[in-house]
Amino acid sequence: MNIIEDMNNKEKERLFFELHPGFFDREYVRRIPENETATELMMYLEDFDPECYNKAFPENVTFDFYNGDINELKEKVRSVVEHWTQFFNEKTLVYCGYLDGKVVSFCIIEDYGEHEVNGSKARIGAPGCVGTLEEYRNRGIGLTMIRNVTQILKEEGYEYGYIHYTFEPQWYSKAGYKTFVRWNCKGFI
Repeated sequence: MNIIEDMNNKEKERLFFELHPGFFDREYVRRIPENETATELMMYLEDFDPECYNKAFPENVTFDFYNGDINELKEKVRSVVEHWTQFFNEKTLVYCGYLDGKVVSFCIIEDYGEHEVNGSKARIGAPGCVGTLEEYRNRGIGLTMIRNVTQILKEEGYEYGYIHYTFEPQWYSKAGYKTFVRWNCKGFI
C-alpha cells in the first residue's frame, strides 16, 4: 500500500493538522527561512523491510532503550540540538545507539495515537528528535537505530511510521520512509 498515492492533498493536510494542530502559527515555524523546505515522511509498516539497511558493526556498538540518568542524556542531546532537551524527561521512551556502552545516537519513540488514514483508523508512531553526536556520524549508527525503532513500532502494532519536520528526507528514505508532505514557513508546498 502506498499512502502517498492513495491520499489526496486535502487528506494529507487534514492528517498533518490532526497530528500537529496550529503548527504554522508557531513562532519557531514562522522564523524558518522561506527558502528552507521541510519534509514529513510516512511508511505503511506492513511494507517495512528490516533488511532495507543492514550494516555490520563490531560488538562494541549496540542498540537498546535508554535507562540511565536523564540529565546525562540531555547533555548529549544538547550537544546535537539544544532546544530538543525540552522533549526529554524521565517518562520519555528513548532508544539509543551505544559505542563501548556510551550513548552516541538517540531518538524518542513517539505515540501519535489513532488517526484516520485512507478511510480506516490506524495507529501512528514515530522516531523523533533523532540525533548522533558529531564525532560518530557517517558510520551507520543513526540509520540502524531508525531501522530498529521502525521494527519496534511494527512489532508494537502500529500501522504507520511517521517522520516529522526533517530537512533530511533522503536519509530517512534509506529506511523505507516516503515523502508525505513538504512545507516551509508559509505552509504546504
